[in-house]
Order: sequence, then C-alpha cells, then structure tokens
Amino acid sequence: MTHQRGHRSPEPKEKGKLIGRRSLLQGTLAGAALTAMGAASAQASTQRTAPFSAGTARAGYRVPGQATDCHIHVLDPDRFPYPNPTSTPPPKATVDDYRLLQGRTGTKRTVVVTPSNYSTDNRCTLDAISQLGLHTARGVAVIDASFTRSQLLELDSAGIRGIRFNLTRPGGAGNELIRPLAARIADLGWHVQIHMTADGILENLDRLTDLPTDLVIDHMGRIPGPSGTSHPAYAAISRLLDGGKTWVKLSGVYLESHDGPPSYTDRAAIGAAFVAQAPERMVWGSDWPHTTASRGEVPIPDDSAMLDLFASWVPKQQDRKRILVDNPEKLYGFPASSENA
Repeated sequence: MTHQRGHRSPEPKEKGKLIGRRSLLQGTLAGAALTAMGAASAQASTQRTAPFSAGTARAGYRVPGQATDCHIHVLDPDRFPYPNPTSTPPPKATVDDYRLLQGRTGTKRTVVVTPSNYSTDNRCTLDAISQLGLHTARGVAVIDASFTRSQLLELDSAGIRGIRFNLTRPGGAGNELIRPLAARIADLGWHVQIHMTADGILENLDRLTDLPTDLVIDHMGRIPGPSGTSHPAYAAISRLLDGGKTWVKLSGVYLESHDGPPSYTDRAAIGAAFVAQAPERMVWGSDWPHTTASRGEVPIPDDSAMLDLFASWVPKQQDRKRILVDNPEKLYGFPASSENA
C-alpha cells in the first residue's frame, strides 16, 4: 500500500489516542456550542421580561432601522431622589431596563422626557441621554422662570430639544408660564410639549395658539375614547394641526380608553384620524414605563402590541417611516438617516 511522503497510518494504540482526542475536541466544541446557546437563550429570556411591559413577544411589525421612540421616562430615585415624593411614587426604571424593551420593539433612537415626579430637576433625564448616547438620544426638560440663559444653553448642549408642561399632575411649571417660557426658548429651536386632559386643552387654547415655537401634544390629547373624534378637543387639535406648527404624539393609547386591551378600539380610532389628517406632524412613543399603570390606574400595556396597533393605523409604509424616522429627525434634530426602509 502506497502512502504519501511524510505520512503514515497510525498504529492501533495511536489511532485510539487520536480517536480519543477527536472525541474530546468534539465534546469540547459541543459544550461550547451549548454554552453559547444557553447564553443566547438567557439573553432572549431577559429581553422577553422587560419590566413595566406586559407580554413577552417581539412586535410583529418590523420598524425601520432608525425608528424612534419619542416618549419614555427614566426614573432612578436611588441616584436621583424625587424632590417631592408622593404617596405612590413610580418605581425605579433605568436605562438598562429600557434597553430590554428595545429588544422587543426594535427602536434605535429615544426621546427621554422628564416626569412630573422630578419637578424641574432634569439630572436623571440628562444622565439617561448620556448613557444612551447623544447620537441616539434627545430629551425634553421641565423648567421654570428661574432658569438662566446659561442653564438653557447647557441643556441644549446635553441634548434637550423641548420643555414640558404636565398639567395632569402636580410638579413642574404651571400653565401661566407656557407663553413666557416659549418666548425664552424660541431661538434655541426647542418646542413646547403639553400633557393636558382634553378639557384642559380647551381651557388653555389661548395659551397654546400662535406660540413662537412648535407645539407638541402628548398622548393624543387625552381625548376620552367614548367621545372619540366628536369631542370638542379633537376639533381644537385639528385646527392647531392645520396651522402647521403643532405635532401630536401617538402615545398613551391605553389612557382614557374604555374598550381597553388589546385593541383599545375607541382610542385607536382617534390615533388613526390624526394620522390621516397630518402624518407629516405625527410622532410615536411607547410612554414606557407607564407610570399611570404602575400606580394601578390602568392595566400595564404590552408595548409590542401597541407598536403593532400603531402600524395598523398607518397603512402606507412611507408614512410609517415618516412618523418613526423622518419626523423625529426634524423635531428633535437627530442626524439624517440613510435608511430607505
């Protein structure tokens, strides 16, 4: 039998050693593969259990590459204590917690909004922007008349692009400061964001009309689901939209809904109507970690299901991309995306 030069068939004992080594190597590789699979499974399991969100599945709708979640809160009372703790303070909800949710929604960009519990202390929001990275995160702050020009410029450099008035809960600035503070931030290119009930919007229309800044309305104006588009606040917001400087956040569909999950049919009809009117001035937000739900006022929503619900309101793919990518770039100053999907 002819063999190649420099090579000989192993003797039986050597052959047994080779087989033993091969088996050991195969076993090692198999063990490594199982370890990797276990790590991946553990990671997937962690992602499925993102806190403050019902459900475990990824959204069925696959968002464009630079999709933006335009409304979340980060709360870290261990590092940034609440200035005026309430009897039912919201639980700790960190950037790491939120990243788990992104594994389900697929969003890459984020807008962090200072919640009412922090009043005008924006440190937690600024810290969250820093952790997420200024290339993928922006913020909306809460200020009052005491803020100096220097402080506003510092906030701008840190990624703040708007100020918020939450008149549904105590904390922060009152409605009498909407117009004065709007005048102070106008040259920064910031916007005024309001969180009011539908009746509150009607009561403050004179303060919201003809601002020197853009106006962003939280949670689809908190219009009650049973009233829907027949509520006077819907017509009022529609008129503001016609003015060309008002935006609506397609968020908080679970708020004011009598129909409830999973479809929130009554409030979903309001969102679809706003989309049909002005898709060029709509943005979407999860409203994670759903502080209203954490207080037990409504059931914890499923963020993946709400993203799928959003997609059902927006039948055209180009409008979905506009709302999730293009509009946030315009409103918050994110870098222009090269994504075409």
